[in-house]
Amino acid sequence: MRVIFKYKWIIMQNSKNSATLLLHCPDKSGIIAEVTNFITINKGNIIYLDQYVDHLENVFFMRIEWELDNFLIPKDKVNDYFETLYAQKYDMQFKLYFSNEKPRMAIFVSKMSHCLYDMLARYNAGEWEVEIPLIISNHPDLQHVAERFGIPYYVFPITKENKKEQEQKEMELLKKEKVNFIVLARYMQVVSEDMIAAYPNRIINIHHSFLPAFVGAKPYHQAYARGVKIIGATSHYVTVDLDAGPIIEQDVVRISHKDTPASLVMKGKDLEKIVLSRAVLKHIERKVLIYQNKTVIFS
Repeated sequence: MRVIFKYKWIIMQNSKNSATLLLHCPDKSGIIAEVTNFITINKGNIIYLDQYVDHLENVFFMRIEWELDNFLIPKDKVNDYFETLYAQKYDMQFKLYFSNEKPRMAIFVSKMSHCLYDMLARYNAGEWEVEIPLIISNHPDLQHVAERFGIPYYVFPITKENKKEQEQKEMELLKKEKVNFIVLARYMQVVSEDMIAAYPNRIINIHHSFLPAFVGAKPYHQAYARGVKIIGATSHYVTVDLDAGPIIEQDVVRISHKDTPASLVMKGKDLEKIVLSRAVLKHIERKVLIYQNKTVIFS
């Protein structure tokens, strides 16, 4: 290693002192009333509520955010209260977040810079409520990008022989820096099952949407040869099944006979960085709820 430098209620968002609940459970009457009553009787001011019912699976999904300034329950007790009073009663799975606890994001890159530049520009502009304590790469090529934004850049050269050892060092560094989630910004390595287990549904990847039709090298050239009319990009959480994790964001752009392989690559890069940044923002805002191998994305 070397260091190189539909029912929706939204009043306001991005409160400086708020709590957010993401939950799902079997659908039954009274859940919304119970949860909102829990907040209001304890002097919380609800600033966001969005819910969805999957009628095929009979599952209720909800995201609710409220101000904590006058909330009667101490922050360190909210989880226990909700678990005891409601989660057990309704067989809920839930996660609780606080707005003043910024997520800490690590970026993994290889040699392609378009996604990295886009994310760092948004971060530098103050668009994201997140901290980026480090960038990790298996190549030194993007050192200058990290230095430009003042973020530590760590290089772990990876071969078949040292992959396990290097990844263990990466994980030790991530733990030291208290990283909450990882973004693979065109990181051209397959992360191990150990790292996926350490960050379940907290590793975000981006790739072109040509799979499984155009496998292997130069997918844009293959698409050009086939004469496709749409190209796309997909951002998803990483699981042990390669490129098959819960999808967070996707988009497409139309192309024509006038496009060349070079223009397809350029359009593909533009799409990849936009789709990845949208996915990362949703994760930062705690608006992604994962159920089985799908996601519910709250607006």
